[in-house]
Amino acid sequence: MKKVYLFLADGFETVEALAPVDVMRRAGLEVVTVSIMKRREVVSAQNVVVMADELYENVAFDDAMALVLPGGGVGTDNLSAHGSLREVLVAAHERGLLVAAICAAPMVLGRIGILQGRKATCYPGCESDLLGAEYTAVAVQEDGNIITGCGPGVSFDFGFAIVERLCGAETVATLRSQMQF
Repeated sequence: MKKVYLFLADGFETVEALAPVDVMRRAGLEVVTVSIMKRREVVSAQNVVVMADELYENVAFDDAMALVLPGGGVGTDNLSAHGSLREVLVAAHERGLLVAAICAAPMVLGRIGILQGRKATCYPGCESDLLGAEYTAVAVQEDGNIITGCGPGVSFDFGFAIVERLCGAETVATLRSQMQF
């Protein structure tokens, strides 16, 4: 089965990681949380310790259908500094896989050049790193194989957008009803 990989780094925004994971798993997607920290315990910006499913160095990503980056200032800096992750993101984008990032994390996508000529959103103040993108300032922006979200308050909508792309609108409608959205 194809998998969705969500990357965790110290300083990630708790809700931006866990809300999409919750929504995607409710939709029946196989979601694997991956720590880039060389340990499974990852500490969020709100000091919530999360146990990742896997360590980055133990995953090949050849079975990925989507890659997801939660935001958080420090978390985004940690993601952006990880050279191998940047390479995996570029390769996934070139293969047409879904790549999604929320809050400050779209800066990672901009810095590696995959937002060129695309519409994108991010946390206000992070726009200058969306290199080559048209900043839209909307809650959730989809353009081709890229989904971006603007911040913690749209974490569920961001997750629903990913699910809609991978599972369809009917699945999202069912989830919204079950989850009381």
